[in-house]
Amino acid sequence: MELWGIPVDFILFGLTLLGVALFHHYVLPVALTGLAVITAYKVLFTGFKTGAGFAGFLAHMGHEWVLLANLFCLLVGFALLARHFEDSGVPEVLPRLLPKGWLGPFSLLAIIFVLSGFLDNIAAALIGATVAASVFKRKVHIGFLAAIVAASNAGGAGSVVGDTTTTMMWIDGVDPLDVFHAYLAAFVALITFGVPAALLQHRHMAIAVEIHAAHKIDWMRLYIVLFILVAAVATNVTVNLKFPEAADHFPFLGVAVWVALLLAVPLRKPEWSLVPDAVKGSIFLLALVTCASMMPVEKLPPASWQTALSLGFVSAVFDNIPLTALALKQGGYDWGFLAYAVGFGGSMIWFGSSAGVAVSNLFPEAKSVGRWLRHGWFVVVGYVVGFFAMLALLGWQPHPPHKERRQEITAPLLPQASPSSALGTDAGYR
Repeated sequence: MELWGIPVDFILFGLTLLGVALFHHYVLPVALTGLAVITAYKVLFTGFKTGAGFAGFLAHMGHEWVLLANLFCLLVGFALLARHFEDSGVPEVLPRLLPKGWLGPFSLLAIIFVLSGFLDNIAAALIGATVAASVFKRKVHIGFLAAIVAASNAGGAGSVVGDTTTTMMWIDGVDPLDVFHAYLAAFVALITFGVPAALLQHRHMAIAVEIHAAHKIDWMRLYIVLFILVAAVATNVTVNLKFPEAADHFPFLGVAVWVALLLAVPLRKPEWSLVPDAVKGSIFLLALVTCASMMPVEKLPPASWQTALSLGFVSAVFDNIPLTALALKQGGYDWGFLAYAVGFGGSMIWFGSSAGVAVSNLFPEAKSVGRWLRHGWFVVVGYVVGFFAMLALLGWQPHPPHKERRQEITAPLLPQASPSSALGTDAGYR
């Protein structure tokens, strides 16, 4: 069924995303309502690729549950991991690393960029905003706040543990190396927006670092963070190389993170009080991902660099999680370009990313689209410059859907495969 040439599925999904964008204080009810309406529409009228009616819905969810379970475990687990890092004492030491002059605020953006590569971008942005509030005596320019959010989103763009969107790609079978080159665009963007943002903040309020006493670092918490990350990476590599056929049937990655978290409890207890809010936020995101999984992606514009560039601007208004889910379902993207676009694009408006919402809660004066765009214009410029720099240097290199790649990898293991086939260009893809 279509209205004005647009499938009703997409209209309902668009209304859900619009509701999320407009009603920031009621995002969970909006997302759950949208999920219920879309599910009812699919069950009653169009059916699913797995079948018609409620049976088709159950079969569809039976296919999607592993991705959803992995994502839920990682989102909640990474919230506890980020608090381990915050409680390690490292954020209190960061101001001591900042030089004087405009290089001080720029160095802070660079630190946020690096932290976001292995921490959740929300945690990296909040750490950066907290440090900025201290060293600038809370006189933080809105343009610099936009740059803090942009640095956190850019820093996670090339890391499968640095952003929810890239983690989704990792869970869905995208090789981490196929995302890593997003750092080329992210680094160019950091320079492009970071320098004017640092100069702006320096003119607004110069850095004022006061060291009263040496802060003690809790090295054990840092070791726990490293242990959890290593456990996640090792599990993902092992499953995809040794047991690829099992990856679609059990949430190995999410379970590995939680096993590592629980093993570390005798050494340092996590901040369990974070779990309820993390669960609530995770359910919201999972509702949007589930909605996206039910969309007829064959009717979307074909994957191209132009589409990826456009998704960056769309993600400034609509949540990037469902956009990523749609792109993963459609396939055919250069995953580095997609990771950069949906990861960094939300920085252009304060509510375009979770990091922006979190920072704006600390600095309510930033909750203005007009002021964010007027004073943070260099973030938009940085996004475009970074994208085209990567396009010029690397070119658009789309990958076939990861399910097809998995078949290519496992084929040489079959008895009928010739020895030479194991030496093909795709043999080591995963």
